[in-house]
Amino acid sequence: MSQTIEQIARALDAQAEGDLSITVTGAAEPAAAGPEQIALAMNEKYAEGLRAGGARAALLWEGADWRAYGLEAAIFVTRPRLAMAGLSKAFDPGIEIASGIHESCVVDPSAEIGAGASIGPFTVIGRGVRIGPNARIASQVTIAEETRIGADALIHSGVRIGARVVIGDRFICQPGAVIGADGFSFVTPETSGVEEIRSTLGQREEIREQHWVRIHSLGTVEIGDDVEIGANACIDRGTVRATTIGSGSKLDNQVQIGHNVQVGEDCLLCGQVGVAGSTKIGDRVVLAGQCGVSDNIIVGDDVIAAGGTDIYTNVPKGRTVWGSPAVKMETQLEINKSLRRLPRLFGQFAELRETVTKLKQKGSTE
Repeated sequence: MSQTIEQIARALDAQAEGDLSITVTGAAEPAAAGPEQIALAMNEKYAEGLRAGGARAALLWEGADWRAYGLEAAIFVTRPRLAMAGLSKAFDPGIEIASGIHESCVVDPSAEIGAGASIGPFTVIGRGVRIGPNARIASQVTIAEETRIGADALIHSGVRIGARVVIGDRFICQPGAVIGADGFSFVTPETSGVEEIRSTLGQREEIREQHWVRIHSLGTVEIGDDVEIGANACIDRGTVRATTIGSGSKLDNQVQIGHNVQVGEDCLLCGQVGVAGSTKIGDRVVLAGQCGVSDNIIVGDDVIAAGGTDIYTNVPKGRTVWGSPAVKMETQLEINKSLRRLPRLFGQFAELRETVTKLKQKGSTE
């Protein structure tokens, strides 16, 4: 995975100076970097680490005097995190999957495997499955009948993909994810306590026995191009229509997507986000860690929800929300300030009550 400074600069579309023929085999923090690593010092606050480390070359902020740090070459970046995306791609070897289909795999004779595909040990591919060219599928993956997966997929170990799932090109799926399990759909023969509470907002006429009857999931899951699914994430199949994930969307570890949910394009759903059934998430929505979204609502395009937000009602497009229940972020900031003032306010109230009591007692004795 060795790269010259010139190759890295070209990949990052960045300006470079010094000896561009220097070869590096990886990247490291400035103080820990050795002569065969490029130091990551894209902000001036990391400058002192350059002197402590042994790197010959570094990624630096614009305008840095690279010679003053004893470097032989430098690459200058304007957007550090974007530079990290390009640099990490250049040095990431990826998982090792031998070319071809491992002899321990079980592949149904009717399955179609694209040219250049690599499939690891103990993977099972069902009837009528179609996998696009150059797919890389690791060990112990299960792909059920009639599923379609596009070109250049990367599917890590232990992934489970259910029947009739449709997935686009350049799909990446981390270990343990489950795509296309049955939705969590149940009903009672009579009106259930949950239905009663939802309609009355808390009042129940009678508490009685109830027994749950399964609603089977006849739909599937449809995933667009360039989607990434995190480890142990779960996407349930739809009841009748498909659960959908739009192109370019990224789902973090342990994200739960309920049945019939529609997630738009280029969304970012962070760790432990849960979206309940039949909710529609617009395009470019960001849900930070541990956000919860209620069922049968709409979250508009370009909404950003801070970590731990609970969304119970529709959110207009473009709004930034926070809290439980979700409100505008500026409103939640005021709420937090008010909560912090409560102990002082109660103390002042106690003093006022004591003063009033004393005044009353004094008045009654005069």
